[in-house]
Amino acid sequence: MDVLRQKEVERLFQAILTLQTVEECYRFFEDACTIKEIQEIAQRFDVASQLWTGKSYQEVNQKTGASTATICRVKKCLMYGSSGYQLVLKRMAEEEEHG
Repeated sequence: MDVLRQKEVERLFQAILTLQTVEECYRFFEDACTIKEIQEIAQRFDVASQLWTGKSYQEVNQKTGASTATICRVKKCLMYGSSGYQLVLKRMAEEEEHG
């Protein structure tokens, strides 16, 4: 998304790439985001993960509590977005396969 491609955003992403552990991620994101922002991002990722494995909107709603609008938005990103969710979900699945 071209709107995001700004020097400051790129610097933020570079900073995130320096994080080496889940604990470091907790520390950084607790400083950088509100708890609600982190929870919302986590919920969208959970929705993406479940949709990617073939769960229905109703199943995803029941499991995550996400609104149908959120589920629909995430589904659109999975189908027509920048493939970011798929990239991460595939890598995570490969890591789980290989131990």
